[in-house]
Amino acid sequence: MGQPKYKRILLKLGGESLCGKGHTGIDTDNVAYLADEIQAAKSHGVEIAIVIGGGNFWRGNDPYAKTIERATADYMGMLATMMNSLALQDALEKRGVHTRVQSAIEMRAIAEPYIRRRALRHLEKGRIVIFGAGTGNPYFTTDTAAALRAQEVDAQVLLKATKVDGVYDKDPLKYPDAKKFDRIKYNDAILMEDIQVIDNTALSLCMDNNLPIIVFDLSKPRSIERAVLGEPIGTIISK
Repeated sequence: MGQPKYKRILLKLGGESLCGKGHTGIDTDNVAYLADEIQAAKSHGVEIAIVIGGGNFWRGNDPYAKTIERATADYMGMLATMMNSLALQDALEKRGVHTRVQSAIEMRAIAEPYIRRRALRHLEKGRIVIFGAGTGNPYFTTDTAAALRAQEVDAQVLLKATKVDGVYDKDPLKYPDAKKFDRIKYNDAILMEDIQVIDNTALSLCMDNNLPIIVFDLSKPRSIERAVLGEPIGTIISK
């Protein structure tokens, strides 16, 4: 068994990772795959915190969402992330992986309130901590929540799971000649407005605190594990 490069990581998952391609809601097979991938990474003794989005249920740029007052729409999105957090917790617990869900919005019947010191103790005891409800504030994405929580729990790296295998100079799904970067600087990533692999607020927060980001393709088996072990995968955004 290889030695992990990182002792503690923050894994950012999109809500779409829980649903089938082109669908919404939660797909049993996708959740099972995701739990297996996380368990494989956890087997190396790495401490894992997770932030998950809610795009499989609710997206702020959907036509209906745009008819709703922005703050209200964002709170609805936070509730979507809680459904995903509970679904992922259930799948992990069924595999014997001890997990805690913490919510930035208090809902004590289903999750702990977010308390930084408690989250740190859970991680130290080997539990996976899933942070739901984003930052608890409207106008902030779950990417920003991931960057914020990564700083708060002293994660050594932010792993950003996506549908592509890294950062390109243009959309690889539209342009076959798109060039992939193995490494890219924070400032260069921020200037790539047409790509938006991760939002600029999150990028700036990581840059200010020198937290590296690894962008990788979640659909490739054992990609989380490979990233944890320090194998070359995806694109590293750093100084």
